[in-house]
Amino acid sequence: MTEMIHGAHAPQERESGLPEWWRSVDRLSIAAVFALFLIGMLLALAASPPLALDQGKARFFYVERQAIFGVLGLGTMLYVSTFTVKTARRWAVAGFIVVLLGLALLPWFGTDYGKGAIRWYSFGFGSIQPSEFIKPLFAVTAAWLLAASTDIAGPPGRVISFGFMVAIVGMLVQQPDYGQAGLIVASWGTIFFVGGAPKKLIISLGALVVGGGFLAYNTVPHVARRIDGFLTAEIDPQTQIGYATTAIQDGGLFGVGIGRGSVKWTLPDAHTDFIIAVAAEEFGLIFTLVIIALFMFLTLRALLRLQRERDMFIRLSGVGLATVLGAQALINLGVAVRLLPAKGMTLPFVSYGGSSLLAAGIMMGLLLVMTRRRVQGDMSEIFGGRT
Repeated sequence: MTEMIHGAHAPQERESGLPEWWRSVDRLSIAAVFALFLIGMLLALAASPPLALDQGKARFFYVERQAIFGVLGLGTMLYVSTFTVKTARRWAVAGFIVVLLGLALLPWFGTDYGKGAIRWYSFGFGSIQPSEFIKPLFAVTAAWLLAASTDIAGPPGRVISFGFMVAIVGMLVQQPDYGQAGLIVASWGTIFFVGGAPKKLIISLGALVVGGGFLAYNTVPHVARRIDGFLTAEIDPQTQIGYATTAIQDGGLFGVGIGRGSVKWTLPDAHTDFIIAVAAEEFGLIFTLVIIALFMFLTLRALLRLQRERDMFIRLSGVGLATVLGAQALINLGVAVRLLPAKGMTLPFVSYGGSSLLAAGIMMGLLLVMTRRRVQGDMSEIFGGRT
């Protein structure tokens, strides 16, 4: 029980000052995140004015809100990145419990904003989407439970984390939000796999996911429509995918020019789910590849830095967070180029959205905590004895 409370063999850390934080934190990853945010601001200037004008708002209403939430998100990332592993774990687990409760209460107190899915809490001046925050917090909580389960007389962490995963997926499907549910399964499955899960259990989990998808296709009409639309050879030019595909094709290598794109006038989610279509049309393929490269860099660099960690909790939580980041970017980009069925999901740090930016800041802050350089984190020290 002591190990469960204080962490399974976590390296001993003390609260560090700014100089020590600056020496140990992954500064290149921070720079990449700031680059993505600046790209997001540039794309917000291009994509959001038509929507603001259509809604009778000031031309740069969404740009200003993007800047405010972006600063809050980046500030949150930097603040969280100064935590020790123990502090990060405690805050993440406590936050997970709060957000899980908020997710459970959505059917009674949430709103759908006319989109047919109850995903938000409205507070008049703004809204919060709990599913954005549950992803990074669940990754850390699941890693903690799985790491603690390996201790002598440790808790049944695998069973508990699996129960949490099923509960979260059930609540997300009820909204419905199959994309976020898929991310939860992907992060838990990756953590479970890295933690040494038997192959039979991994195969069983895969079969469960396939079975769930088959059931959703045969029982939920809008899921069937999206999958059928994805599988059909012809693309309806009047759909979101049709508009996005045309925009990406028209952009070519270098784009049609800043402000000259047309997709932002016809695509309702151009500033959120399909922001990459605006990037491809106005700035071209080269610019789009830069965005993709930044996400690849963040994900792969985190995984490479985690290789030297010998503490199981740090490795598992870091891998889970990197999976959420990489998979969310992959889904957003894959939908836009029609490699995946249509599913509303933001591009971290780039798409418009207060909840998305704040949650991305928390996720990246936690990932920076796990990838900080620690003397006791080197795998070679295993042979020298545990500290």
